[in-house]
Amino acid sequence: MNPETLPLAGIRVLDLTRALAGPFCTMILGDLGADVIKVEPTGGDMIRQWGPFDRGTSAYYLSGNRNKRGIAVNFRDPRALDMLRSLAVQCDVVAENFRPGAVEAMGLGYEALAELNPRLIYASVTGFGRTGPAGERPGFDQIAQGYSGLMSVTGTPESGPVRVGVAIGDQTAGMWCAIGVLAAVAQRNASGKGRRVETSLLSSLVGLMSVQAQRYLSLDEVPGLAGNTHPVISPYGVFQTADGPLNIAPATTEMWKRLCDVLGLAGLVEDARYATNALRIERRAELKEILEARLRERTRREWTGLFLAADIPAGPINTLADVFADEQVIHCKLVEEAEHAELGRIRQVGSPISFDGVQGESIRRAPPVLGEHTFEVLRELGFSDSDLKALARDGVIVQHRREQQP
Repeated sequence: MNPETLPLAGIRVLDLTRALAGPFCTMILGDLGADVIKVEPTGGDMIRQWGPFDRGTSAYYLSGNRNKRGIAVNFRDPRALDMLRSLAVQCDVVAENFRPGAVEAMGLGYEALAELNPRLIYASVTGFGRTGPAGERPGFDQIAQGYSGLMSVTGTPESGPVRVGVAIGDQTAGMWCAIGVLAAVAQRNASGKGRRVETSLLSSLVGLMSVQAQRYLSLDEVPGLAGNTHPVISPYGVFQTADGPLNIAPATTEMWKRLCDVLGLAGLVEDARYATNALRIERRAELKEILEARLRERTRREWTGLFLAADIPAGPINTLADVFADEQVIHCKLVEEAEHAELGRIRQVGSPISFDGVQGESIRRAPPVLGEHTFEVLRELGFSDSDLKALARDGVIVQHRREQQP
């Protein structure tokens, strides 16, 4: 897809974020067409040290930094901070996820930059919020998963609370922050003024608690661990078949009736003990045993075909190897290729958003190596080759060896 046709074409983002929550936000903006300039310390974003590694490059880093240009500067040098302030003035968005107070100490806080550029949209992600009794705490995904209540409803009574298998707090915070930036960009088109956008890992996860939160707020119910069963619908969840687990989701009364018909258990529909969803929830465990006794007679593939033919949602629990071999995933072009400066051609999961039916063309740039575009970006800011040579010699900036020193 032509980058100039993307919704955020012409928007420039100064990305001061590190690890995952902030970079996930700016990656979304980059996917949508923004020119994202990722700023790293000369030693690199901390996430570059997190394994596993592909020929020395962090897979964690690769997963959150596509569609960005990368520069490396010495944050301890006043000249580098002056440079970043000058760059911020020429940007539409500044994104950061330092601990509260850190950017202000560097002269890169909202008030200082907004005074220089009133149109600036300033996006911040913290762990628990910028203020309040927990405002000074650092943000770590698993801590936020527990603090937000998410882990209290994830897992089984046997397992105890379990974290979600990806950094859902970081990624959710990044998504919420990107949504806020998009809203601020839209408003600025009318008002001509930027504004501050903030979220936190805690707020983002509490904001996802949905019906579980509403159960407590409306009914004073404290939801417990439901494992792989739906908290308010039964039967719904994971069931064992002849060759392993299968997800089945008969969400309506009509689907429940069709499920019983497919399983040859039509008598359950007339059984007063299971007449309503509320009653089925009360007898969830015994109902599961009845259904699984029949489900164990056939394989997952066989049952999936029968359920889908009856318009009952069902599907396998895939490994990632299964996922990337799946015909629908391949059809949706969710895996794309990009040229990496050191690794060569690499495969990555692309953006799940498509425009005008075009899929599989979201990755314009592979994640940058450390300092890959330092000279390129600073030339755009007005620095001469002699300036860049002096700054690199003094350790103020780092340029990757891909571009010869000027």
